[in-house]
Amino acid sequence: MKRSEIKRRPLSDTALASIEPETREFRELDGNGVYFRVKPDGQKSWQLRYKNQAGKWSWLGLGGYPQVGGALARKKASDLRKEIAQGEDPLANKKARQAAELAAATNTFEALAREWIEIRTPGWQTSTATRNVGALELHVFPVFGKRPYTEITPKQWMDFLQSLERKGILEQMSRVRRSCKEIYDLARVTGRAIHNPLEGLNRFLQSKPAENYAHVTSKDLPELLRAIRAYPHAPDLRLGLRLLSLTGVRPTELREAPWAEIDFDNALWSIPAERMKKRRDHLVPLSRQAVEALRELHALSGRYPLLFPGRSDHKKARSNMAFNMALRRMGYEGRQTGHGFRHIASTTLREHNFPREHVEAQLAHVEGGVAGVYNKAIYLEQRKQMMQWYADHLDKLERGNVVTVDFQTKG
Repeated sequence: MKRSEIKRRPLSDTALASIEPETREFRELDGNGVYFRVKPDGQKSWQLRYKNQAGKWSWLGLGGYPQVGGALARKKASDLRKEIAQGEDPLANKKARQAAELAAATNTFEALAREWIEIRTPGWQTSTATRNVGALELHVFPVFGKRPYTEITPKQWMDFLQSLERKGILEQMSRVRRSCKEIYDLARVTGRAIHNPLEGLNRFLQSKPAENYAHVTSKDLPELLRAIRAYPHAPDLRLGLRLLSLTGVRPTELREAPWAEIDFDNALWSIPAERMKKRRDHLVPLSRQAVEALRELHALSGRYPLLFPGRSDHKKARSNMAFNMALRRMGYEGRQTGHGFRHIASTTLREHNFPREHVEAQLAHVEGGVAGVYNKAIYLEQRKQMMQWYADHLDKLERGNVVTVDFQTKG
């Protein structure tokens, strides 16, 4: 139907459905200031024309057709005319509602947390980002994500964190508390909050006791080294555990390492700052045994960018539980972790009178006297000799011709 063929007002349902678009947008009067708008692409909608409080004509949308039919559009218009008669401006009210809805959407705890995540992610290792974001998404967002962050009280945060305590997930609880406190700090320093509701809550929550990562005693170390050598299930994990024992690096530093960091010719492993916990470049001297293990590993995964590529996605590293799962299969659950090899290296080297600063530099620890002058090659020549001695020492332990002292009880 052409608009010229319309014979009566208000517009009938037949007319509304059949009226044809034209080359230019047009409005067809339905009655009492209600208009039916038709665009050239065929889209149809309703509008109310009214005078605002300043005496100027304004247009206010009533909804699209056919979602809003004629009867509903006229009912909406009637309600709006009552608002106008009471001195209100429905267009201004609509804009205010939209602004309030937008503010509410951007004022939620999840929105603030996502902003914090975006700011903090560049400074995190991939594994750290995964743990922090995962803890928020699993525990916090389902409870507080959609709520305005300024309305969540300290008591509500306390109750929530204590509920995590009761589940026995103290490490997760502590991670969540630290993250959420930082999120509120962001709101506070940017002028969007005055108080931080998580301030001081840590004094009333359990803390996970400090622990040295599980590691075997010196008496049991030779047996562990032999078990690693004989591990039958996954050759790359066998070599990974051997490399952890030979280098003293953190499991994540090894697991996520690309082959580009390994210099076989100079027996050096150069780890860039962005992959290090302390955000400092770090050189790891490689003993003869470590180079041999790496060459054997290269035969397995050298065609991929990473030393330990994932099984389904070779561009991603193996699971962060891979080394510990291998130790578990060997029967060392609760007795030895991947990280525990660092403690063994540190204690063994100190027991054999290697200087503390050399040991701490090898482990990339921040130490007084070291941190202030740190560079990636600090004590490199001394560390080369130290780690070659250590690799030879581990081989002798594995063969069973070394008498050891129990370092489990040492400081």
